[in-house]
This record gives sequence, C-alpha cells and structure tokens, in this order.
Amino acid sequence: MKYVKWVATATILTTVLMGCAQTPPAPQAQKYKDGELPVPANYKGWPKFLSEIQRADTKQVREIYINPIGHSTKMGEAFPNGTISVMEIYKAREAADGTPLKGADGKFVKGDLLKVAVMGKGAGWGESVMPPDLRNGDWIYAMYMADGKTKAPDDTVTCRACHLPLTDKDYIFRYDEYFQKRIN
Repeated sequence: MKYVKWVATATILTTVLMGCAQTPPAPQAQKYKDGELPVPANYKGWPKFLSEIQRADTKQVREIYINPIGHSTKMGEAFPNGTISVMEIYKAREAADGTPLKGADGKFVKGDLLKVAVMGKGAGWGESVMPPDLRNGDWIYAMYMADGKTKAPDDTVTCRACHLPLTDKDYIFRYDEYFQKRIN
C-alpha cells in the first residue's frame, strides 16, 4: 500500500513539475520614462473616462479614454499600476471673429485634433521624473501631435505641475466626476 501511495505521489509531483517547466514565465511589465510613454494603438476601444470636456480657457474640447485596468478602479481607490489614460485635445471650431462656435447643447463644437496626451502609472515609473519635487507618485506623461507618433514640443513639467496638487485624488483631474458619471 505504501508503494502505491509513493508511486501516486511521485507521478503527481512529476506531472506538476513538468507543467511548471513548460509554463512560460510571466511577461515583465515595460518600464517607461517620463515623456516616452507611447500612444496605445487600441485606446479608442477603451472605456471613456470623460467626454466633451469643455476648456473655455484654451478654447478646446477634450476626450479622455482609460484602459480596462484603470476602469476597474472603485471610487476612493488609487488607480492600479498598469493604468493608462489617453486624452485627445481638439481645437474648438471658431466663428470668423475668433469666438468658439457652440452647438444647440451650448457646448463647443469640436474642430481639428491638435494633440494626444498619454498618462500612465507603473511601479517605479515616477523615478525618472525630474525635478523630483514634481513627481506625481508613479504617474508619467507624454504629449504627441495629432498623428499620435510625433512628440509634441510641450514639456511634461507642465502636466506634472498641474496635476501635483491632486495627491488625494491620485493626481487625477475630475476623479470624482468620473466615478459619479461612470455607468459600470
């Protein structure tokens, strides 16, 4: 009887070890530096973070997407590592006198896409941020022209400085609005 148990145990152990040997290692997460986070090719398929954000001060309309990792966050939680958001920045269409055109709903009419901003969070990503007093935890930023490939001349210091006061909202503008409007 002891021999049968030993053979059964050895067989199970051998099977488990063979399975482990054939299981590929988990992929290591890419570590990005501030200003280098690429625009994800599939971001338009992600949930919207917020839509048609009106920026009267810059005559812009913004559309913000968030990846499924970030979308799974619950109100009151920090966004997990792996969260990426993409913000499309559109110029508001203007009348001949330069004033922004508004639709029947009173909102700016979206014009040409100007830039695409990317904000991402990953373990240790914030370490690349200089100067250190402008670090937004492990969040980093990148700004691209409308094609999503050409780096914009914008300095990500501006992004970080603007988000810096939002420590209690994990450095995210409109954190409360997002969770209040989110359907699921």
